[in-house]
Amino acid sequence: MSAASIFFRKPWVRRAGIVLLIVAMIVLPLVLPDFANTTIARIGVFAVAVLGLNLVMGYTGTVSLGQIFFLGLGAYVTAYGVSQGWNIVVVFALACVIPAAVGLLVALAAARLGGLAIAMVTIALPIVGVPLAKRLSEFTGGSQGMSARFTSAPEWTGLYDDQWQLYIVLLIAGIAFLLTRNLVHGKYGRAFAIVKGNESVAASMGISPYRYKVLAFTLASLLGGVSGFLYMVVVQYTSPETLSFGHSITLVASMVIGGAGSIIGSLIGGAYYVLAPQLTNVIDPSLTAALQGAILLLVLFVLPGGLVSLPRIWRRRRSSSTNPRSRERQGT
Repeated sequence: MSAASIFFRKPWVRRAGIVLLIVAMIVLPLVLPDFANTTIARIGVFAVAVLGLNLVMGYTGTVSLGQIFFLGLGAYVTAYGVSQGWNIVVVFALACVIPAAVGLLVALAAARLGGLAIAMVTIALPIVGVPLAKRLSEFTGGSQGMSARFTSAPEWTGLYDDQWQLYIVLLIAGIAFLLTRNLVHGKYGRAFAIVKGNESVAASMGISPYRYKVLAFTLASLLGGVSGFLYMVVVQYTSPETLSFGHSITLVASMVIGGAGSIIGSLIGGAYYVLAPQLTNVIDPSLTAALQGAILLLVLFVLPGGLVSLPRIWRRRRSSSTNPRSRERQGT
């Protein structure tokens, strides 16, 4: 182990890093321009959505192609609750609970399926969700969608709206990431890994693959609802387009590019989801889809573990290049 690795593993270094991160989260919204605050807030929104997808796909190996449905459902619940004048805490709770309940029902029916079958079930969610959102116009606004402006900065804060919204996203997304990290690094995370590795081995150890798949899918749906609430905090408008299948595929690509089975990879995936279309549009708007596909293929071939694996690969190659025995083996 290198001296740098030993240094960063020291408890006081980790505590200092956490303090610096908290200070940065408090200070940055105050000094960044409004477009930067909005961009970071949007990254936080989709990072939570990718985090939920990562929980079910990256950690348990269960295919899910409908995560955008739960984001859209959370957004619609938020918009409807705000339009009815409900307490915002109640709205947030419902935006979490309702997608989680729907996800639980889907998981109970689909978790016993495997591979292509469960993929087809989850594909149906956004495909059915779009026409359903158009038809239930009393609750969704139909094709016109719904707007909900409820995150203007209170006067007593002295903040601009973009700063206030970013603080809300940082707080809620930070809690979601912290709780998920604790989950996957505990006994549930170990059970997820065993189920992902071999379901027969998991069953022989008394770990029910069905139970843990249902749990992962339900929690992923809940995180989708959280991201839907945050979506309305930042965007303040939703429509059937929010639930489109194309967005769901982009979420999957973002998870793969960021790194499956990684908390940090989910954050990178959220950044990719927001920034990649902006960068490809600058190059050529007509080639946006093709360029994003090329990026995905490049990452899959060069970094199968996603961008999060880049430092690990770099350290491995550096250590092998400085190790005389490694060079002798390479020479032979």
